[in-house]
Amino acid sequence: MTETLYRDNAYLAETTATVTTVGPEGFELDRTVFYASSGGQPGDTGSFTRADGSAGRIADTLHPGGDRTRIVHVPAPGDAAPAIGETVALRLDWDRRHRLMRMHSALHLLSVVLPYGVTGGSIGEDKGRLDFDMPEPPADLAAVEAALNAHVAADLPVTAEWITEEELAARPEMVKTMKVKPPVGQGRIRLVRIGTGQGTIDLQPCGGTHVASTAEIGRLRIGKVEKKGRENRRVTLHFAE
Repeated sequence: MTETLYRDNAYLAETTATVTTVGPEGFELDRTVFYASSGGQPGDTGSFTRADGSAGRIADTLHPGGDRTRIVHVPAPGDAAPAIGETVALRLDWDRRHRLMRMHSALHLLSVVLPYGVTGGSIGEDKGRLDFDMPEPPADLAAVEAALNAHVAADLPVTAEWITEEELAARPEMVKTMKVKPPVGQGRIRLVRIGTGQGTIDLQPCGGTHVASTAEIGRLRIGKVEKKGRENRRVTLHFAE
């Protein structure tokens, strides 16, 4: 199993690691700073450098076959994977990762401002979206946008913590996603909290990468609101800059 360094420090953009497995999709490492595609967040991209100085690109990072215990780093076309046992230096495409972190945290805020069940979502570098179990679109989009930006301006801390699977089962209200449930079988679940103590505005299971405070997200703009079913609305969110 790969040690996921990004879960403890999402700002760690570089590390060294040892190749443990090489296969047709790519290579696995004993540890990584690269997030594998899941939960609507794309896999990280970046580069690896061998001990002899030769380098290659990582075009994607994924969980092969949906196996959350494995993380495969996919070399860019034409770049050969390093060999088993090699030590490589990893470097994220940091600007891309940071924008994904900002948008992921922004979508958590959107789920606070629009307190409906979430039926789907997608995180991008410039925009993201959540699908809500919401019969009618918001009556006042300007008010929704103002509420989002008030949470951003409040500079609330964004932190991670862990609970047991049994504790989560006893608090099902924390799971906002209706169709996809947190992965179980490892004994514990990671939570992301926005705010502290009585000032907490959101606490939900999430394995993704986030910024350290809401102020880091930057101003946001509501985009299209589309009907995607009888009681399903897709709300798109953009960075305002």
